[in-house]
Amino acid sequence: MQVQTLLRLSIATALVTIAVKGLAWWITGSVGLLSDAMESFVNLASALFAVAMVTIAQRPADADHPFGHTKAEYFSSGFEGLLIVGAAAAIIWAAVLRFMAPQPIESLGWGLSLTVASSLLNWALAHRMMIGAREHRSIALEADARHLYTDVWTSGGVVLGLVIVHLTGWLVLDPLIAIAVALNILREGGRLAWRSIEGLMDTAVESDVRAEIDRTLERFAHSTIRFDHIVTRRAGRRRFVDMHMHMPGGWSLRRAATLRGEVEQALMSDVHGLRASIQLLPSDVEAHFDDADGPA
Repeated sequence: MQVQTLLRLSIATALVTIAVKGLAWWITGSVGLLSDAMESFVNLASALFAVAMVTIAQRPADADHPFGHTKAEYFSSGFEGLLIVGAAAAIIWAAVLRFMAPQPIESLGWGLSLTVASSLLNWALAHRMMIGAREHRSIALEADARHLYTDVWTSGGVVLGLVIVHLTGWLVLDPLIAIAVALNILREGGRLAWRSIEGLMDTAVESDVRAEIDRTLERFAHSTIRFDHIVTRRAGRRRFVDMHMHMPGGWSLRRAATLRGEVEQALMSDVHGLRASIQLLPSDVEAHFDDADGPA
């Protein structure tokens, strides 16, 4: 299933859960359930923004963006993180007001049933989206999936807390549960924002991707051929690798270029979404740069 299809499904699910959780809050009057419903509004806004960013990320490279637009996905996860922080602040404010004036909870059975049903729907969608995020290497999809998982755990905590309120009659637990929910989603918002910052700073490729690159290069390594100054970076779903390829200085340019083409093609075939760039150098020539990467 394509990334945009999954995100559109997330939008539809968010609309359903907003209605269901909003109804649960309306019939119970629980500020804990209100906090749960407010998080679903964040899910909706995040999914809408993610669709827009993924659409931009899929645009081909052009004169102004020769490396493509794939980094647009990082804006999606950063935006979602900021929304979560805002939702957490609103939840804490509502909880403080309720803490100062506790109110009884009504029709708890119906409210909890609706919340559990919406949580099961979110869990199923989050599971499918996480699978899609790994398949497509989409940080926008992963961010949305992780937030949905957080939503599920949040709802579980709210349900458990309200059951305790019902059994003990301690109304003060309701706003305390809401504050706990806010702190939990605040933590998730911080993690998403940090992932976005890391992506925009050109971090190296994942360890498994680097291992695959090294395995591919080993197939071409020889006593007269070596690779060094290997530098990688990732931008959304795209991966980039730059390196030097040393070979005998007596080779013709045609022979050297042919082998380089074979190496680049092998790398891009073995690692999906990889763009390889190789600079040819004679074996007796060393190029030194102020980087931390030594010979491969």
